[in-house]
Amino acid sequence: MSEAKDSTARRADESEEISGEIAIGRAKSLPLAPPREDSVPDLVPARMINEVLYCERLMYLEWVQGEWADNRYTIDGKAVHRRVDAKAQVLKARASGDEEPKEEEERPYSARSVWLSSEKLGITAKIDIVEVDGNRVRPVEYKRGKEPPRGPYLPERAQVAAQVLLLREHGYECEGGDLYFAAERRRVPVEQTADLEATVRRAVARARELSLRGQCPPPLDDDPKCFGCSLSGICLPDEVNVLKDLRDEEEPEEGPNPFDVGDDPWGLAGPEPSPDFDRPVRRLFPARDDKIPLYVRGRGAQLRLVGERIVVTIPGEKATEVRITNTSSVTLLGTVQMTAQAQRRLMEEGIPILFATSGGWVFGRAIGNEPKNVELKSAQFAATRDLATCLRFARSVVKTKILNSRTLLRRNHREPSNVTLGELKQLSRKAEEASSIDSLLGIEGAAARVYFQAFSGMLKADLESTFSFDSRNRRPPRDPVNALLSFCYGLLVRETTMAAHAVGLDPLLGFYHQPRFGRASLALDLMEEFRPIIADSTVLSVINTGVVSPEDFVQGQGAVALKEAARKKVIQAFERRMDQLVTHPVFDYKLSYRRVLEIQARLLSRTLLGELPSYPGFRVR
Repeated sequence: MSEAKDSTARRADESEEISGEIAIGRAKSLPLAPPREDSVPDLVPARMINEVLYCERLMYLEWVQGEWADNRYTIDGKAVHRRVDAKAQVLKARASGDEEPKEEEERPYSARSVWLSSEKLGITAKIDIVEVDGNRVRPVEYKRGKEPPRGPYLPERAQVAAQVLLLREHGYECEGGDLYFAAERRRVPVEQTADLEATVRRAVARARELSLRGQCPPPLDDDPKCFGCSLSGICLPDEVNVLKDLRDEEEPEEGPNPFDVGDDPWGLAGPEPSPDFDRPVRRLFPARDDKIPLYVRGRGAQLRLVGERIVVTIPGEKATEVRITNTSSVTLLGTVQMTAQAQRRLMEEGIPILFATSGGWVFGRAIGNEPKNVELKSAQFAATRDLATCLRFARSVVKTKILNSRTLLRRNHREPSNVTLGELKQLSRKAEEASSIDSLLGIEGAAARVYFQAFSGMLKADLESTFSFDSRNRRPPRDPVNALLSFCYGLLVRETTMAAHAVGLDPLLGFYHQPRFGRASLALDLMEEFRPIIADSTVLSVINTGVVSPEDFVQGQGAVALKEAARKKVIQAFERRMDQLVTHPVFDYKLSYRRVLEIQARLLSRTLLGELPSYPGFRVR
């Protein structure tokens, strides 16, 4: 848990009674049954007592929805607890009746990592250390950091008080406990008072009450407690609060791109947005992830585990070592082998392993335990069965995709046609008013034809004849540009598949792309608005900058494919694009495109769970 800034009241205002509904779009809500009382655990962990007093939303995300993410504070905390948790112990049983205790039982001792529970109290806890002297005991709770200037905060004191109550319930004499602050090796006593015990009981009742509501508490409003919280990138407090009240934005004015081409070579970040809210949105999480994906290709390639590293061997090449802690995902392109030990270690760390064709299309994945957010999966399943819900989401996605395609043309075409730009703008408006998924598919197809007819105008003039492009074709692609587009789309759907899975969504159950056997429909939904600004822009980049040439392609029997060496260069260009920082059009902070995909997936989940009125598409300016 992150450190609080002050000792003022920690509880968010209680929300009104929740009727148990999910909504996507403003027009209609879908009923979602609240959890049954017997589905909520009988025992509340002492750590959740701490968190419900600190932030009710944090408690709900962790305990009810099973969300978790590490940051440097939680990693430090794990390091502090590592020695304590190394060997769990139990308290020695006391002699009963008139039996005299043995001499060794009278000696003081300390027990580490002690689990205790009480159905009467409704509490369970793993106590870091219990100091025992006869029948007198004292719990010690380890905390990273230093003691706050005005003494321990209420959540930490309540956690210790809960441990004291548990020890008393098990027949021990316990007057109080201590907090140990590891950064200064300081031990601070916690006074066990009647008021503190009453606070513990109220916190237990509140945690169960919130869990039974089946609705995540609202985020804190511009609260300093959000700084340093490891779940800020999952909670998205400022983003959710802003989008709840944000009015529909007006069409942006067209004008010259004020960004330096060195910072944004394709002009996709656009002019600075003008958000319709009073205070800036705080970016409470890193702009980009320090971990990077690992791609392995090549016939005969093998991955094996050596210590905490993955060793990649390819016949005829020098072996490569990759640290597991620095790896975000592993993608195996083509016939690549992996040892069972390596696969197990990656799955233990929650690192997804994706199996793809040599052309980049994912056909399978292996990952550790599924995300635990059952509420989100239930909401997603309910939403996919409602055609009106699917249509509202699909309208937003297709409209945003068309407008992003239009922006790409306007920024990068040598002589952008006003007719083409006008057609795309008109089609985006039609998409917003489409009456069915089928009509929306027709509108999207018409927009794609208009867009791809002008696509070659974004290539350098001296390359237009070398990389001729008339229209989009696939399965198989019949020219180099289409081969590049198909390959980059395969890489992009891999990213959206992982983003959907990471937030707890099922990548197979989509809204615009209706569920179909063997198709990652939701991953395709999420990638639509990013096709032009990530995949298409990568293709333009590798062609216009000379990264690929006509010699990098194999042609035969009416099909064109990338050579092995060219695939590596395109993957590197795609990864550079994913790592590029872009200004968010609504929140007005910078983050990488890979982080944007995760944020969009989380905003979709917040919409499905009824926290947001509609899904906000990512539209570049």
